Order: sequence, then structure tokens, then C-alpha cells
Amino acid sequence: MEKIPSFTINHLVLIPGVYVSRIDSLPGDQRLTTFDCRMTAPNREPALSIPALHAIEHLAATFLRNDSEWKDRIVYWGPMGCCTGNYLIVKGEPTPDEVRRLLIRVFEFISDYEGQVPGATPRDCGNYLLMNLPEARIVAKRYLSVLKAEDCPLVYPD
Repeated sequence: MEKIPSFTINHLVLIPGVYVSRIDSLPGDQRLTTFDCRMTAPNREPALSIPALHAIEHLAATFLRNDSEWKDRIVYWGPMGCCTGNYLIVKGEPTPDEVRRLLIRVFEFISDYEGQVPGATPRDCGNYLLMNLPEARIVAKRYLSVLKAEDCPLVYPD
């Protein structure tokens, strides 16, 4: 089998940032862009904990699907299997910098969030106890420092 493109990225040099993972064409000249929202350096920093990622997933998805500017373009937000970040799939072809600015707002929301995580009830979630909001807030603050940096990586390394 042919290796899929996301497995051709050199994870030994990949650092936290916002990258275009792929652009898919749909009928009618529509495009879907998948963004790699990399939050840790793969294989060099500890992976994110599943409880923190789960809380981030609920909070980010809630924010994104309620954002007046972006809600109609959001297709998906969810964690990577390797637990080093998340994927964001949006309609169209926004630039990584446009998405970086959106993610700053998302992760400011998460880093300041207090109270019950949206959807964290037995009725609304298949594993509602697997959440760690305090850790999610710490992770969000750390990723915010990457997103706000002038040299935030926006292009995959060679």
C-alpha cells in the first residue's frame, strides 16, 4: 500500500504550530482544508493526556460551532490518534495564519474556561468522566504561547 501523505511528514523535526495537512476537492468546486494543529513536538515532548485532549475537544468544538464568523465553515475538530494535537477541517481554503488567529481565540476561551465542560454528562458523551479541565487549561495556555509568537510555524518543515 502507498503511504498516505500525513505519514510522510518528518515528525522528527515537526514542532508545534498550525499547518495545512491536506486540501480535498468536492463536487461543485468546493474545497475542504484539514489543518494540523500541532500542540507538542512529536516523539520529543510528552503526548497530551487523553483527559486533557477530551476536554479540549468539547470546548474547542463548542466554541468553533458557535463562532459567528466561522461556524458555517467548521466541519470537524478532533484529537490526533498520536495525542500530539488536533485536526480542524473547514470549508474553503483559509490560510494557516487566518486559522492561527481563530485558534488564538479558541485557546484563550479554553485557558480561561471555568465550570462544567459542555457536553460532559452521561447523556451527552460516551465517556464523560474522561475529562481534565485544569490540565486542558494548562495545555491551552502553552499552545497559546506558540500561536501568539511572531514566528509561529505555519509551513511543514522539509
